[in-house]
Amino acid sequence: MNPQVSIIMGSTSDMPVMEKAMKFLDEMEIPFEVNALSAHRTPKAVEDFALNAASRGIKVIIAGAGMAAALPGVIAAQTTLPVIGVPIKGSVLDGVDALYSILQMPPGIPVATVAINGAMNAAILAMQMIALDDEVVAKRFADYKSGLGKKIEKANKELEEVKFKYRV
Repeated sequence: MNPQVSIIMGSTSDMPVMEKAMKFLDEMEIPFEVNALSAHRTPKAVEDFALNAASRGIKVIIAGAGMAAALPGVIAAQTTLPVIGVPIKGSVLDGVDALYSILQMPPGIPVATVAINGAMNAAILAMQMIALDDEVVAKRFADYKSGLGKKIEKANKELEEVKFKYRV
């Protein structure tokens, strides 16, 4: 089994956020790999990773970083693969600094960006990208989306049972 998604984080301190992406991909049976790479502390390793990811069969890269959040952009500058950036809350600016760093990419170096600490949405977006040319993954994704609506329907039925004197 070869990984289709690569999850990269700036350091293992980002694990509590990025783990949500790992859990989702695991539940959806999407093979993935995980590495800690730093755009500032291990720039050569980041370059080697970005230049070789496609030839290793990676289809989508999810890169999470906080503060200056250079990692997603540095990777995107060196690969033709889609990169999804996850800004991580890690400073007194509550992740807004990371969000702006990832959003403000120059023309030609796009990074799809999810919400601050939004690793699960990054994994969902990666799955959607893979589903474009994989019918099995597309079916799994359609089932997942269908299940979201069923959860809300169930919640509304449970809410009907909640009684209050002035509830109409």
